[in-house]
Amino acid sequence: MSEQLYQQIGEFYDASSELWEKIWGEHMHHGYYGRGGTYKVERRQAQIDLIEELLFWAEVTSQNAPQNILDVGCGIGGSTLYLANKYAAKATGITLSPVQRSRAQARAITAGLEKQVEFQVANALAMPFADNSFDLVWSLESGEHMPDKAQFLQECYRVLQPGGKLILATWCHRETSVAGELTPDEVKHLKEIYRVYCLPYVISLSEYKAIAQSIGFENLKSDDWSMRVAPFWDTVIDSAFNLEAITGLVKAGWQTIQSALSLSLMSRGYSRGLIRYGLIVGTKK
Repeated sequence: MSEQLYQQIGEFYDASSELWEKIWGEHMHHGYYGRGGTYKVERRQAQIDLIEELLFWAEVTSQNAPQNILDVGCGIGGSTLYLANKYAAKATGITLSPVQRSRAQARAITAGLEKQVEFQVANALAMPFADNSFDLVWSLESGEHMPDKAQFLQECYRVLQPGGKLILATWCHRETSVAGELTPDEVKHLKEIYRVYCLPYVISLSEYKAIAQSIGFENLKSDDWSMRVAPFWDTVIDSAFNLEAITGLVKAGWQTIQSALSLSLMSRGYSRGLIRYGLIVGTKK
């Protein structure tokens, strides 16, 4: 099942990445719109703002700046190149998509960062890196693709150096401890999101934190930024149906068309409180 899923994810991003780059730019993730989600920010700037806000929240400063970074689920290298440039650091990005890897490497050359940065096609559940290799593991919206969340976090822990930091931002579902178990309609909604975006399943933020704690992460901190990022999907919906985007969708194929037509699944998921945007930061002993 995992191998089939990995193939589906790789093919999905192989087919869609060129289009999303044209529409979204190099950062294929949510944007940040202020604590209440009310800031009026251009979409691509909002995506950069999200990176900066995450770094501030995780207390990454010039005094403790990372020097060897791993970007898990790197896309076409948006965060990888941004972080490498910001901190004058070495950085490695991994993805399941050969197309994304090639495009990321080309972008590194254009940016003059090819000596600092490399990209690989690799499985995040069995990373091809030695123990204690990186001082920052950055995972921005890739955890939702992982078929084994515990193994994913265990691998992140393994490749971190002692004292190294994990910064994780991922799609979650709502907490069930207070509001009760997911309803049949909520489960149906989630399954549609899984089908369209090649996800095995998502879990709650508290479940992620419990897994991280059991693995051994220290100084754990978590937060829910759903309100801060939710406006992103409405801006994406607006951008996905101009003439250039529609032409690109036809070229990219049915699966990409289907994902564009289903963007409202995420917007509605946030509106009803089902989809949550969860953050975790922790350090290795």
